[in-house]
Amino acid sequence: MSCVGFSGFTYANNFNYNFIEIRTATDPQLTGVEASHFLTQNTHVVARIDSQFDSDYAAAAGVGFNGPLSQFADIYGQVLAHRIEFPEQYERDSVTQVEMNIGFRLWLADQIEATGRIGRNDESSVFHAGVRFHSTDQLTLSGEMRNNGIYGPQLTMSVRFQY
Repeated sequence: MSCVGFSGFTYANNFNYNFIEIRTATDPQLTGVEASHFLTQNTHVVARIDSQFDSDYAAAAGVGFNGPLSQFADIYGQVLAHRIEFPEQYERDSVTQVEMNIGFRLWLADQIEATGRIGRNDESSVFHAGVRFHSTDQLTLSGEMRNNGIYGPQLTMSVRFQY
């Protein structure tokens, strides 16, 4: 008896989803920290917090999926619970909302990655797009344009420590 199988390509994840990232953004100026850790090969937990240090914060935590699109690209997505304490000048009450997003990571060259993400929270759209330079297997530097749905579009610089 013979078995007929499907032939095709299988790829492992092309990117590391175990990291701790520290970032800073402009207009408005804020600082943030984000961490991600694999649960399985194709799922991860993620948590992040950003603040202007003006009695405000935007914290999110949840689960994500990740998987290869090709040998050079991954797709990922996240479902996050998002708690926002607005700065005083916004004159708004704190809110808790759900954020869903989907994104990609693509190798442009040996150490250069393009990244993008789009999504939605209860009140607005969220996005980020940027470039990361992987100086070593553990250290990545990035520049991104980001809008987390709260502070508006911002230019962001970050350093990511991968483990």
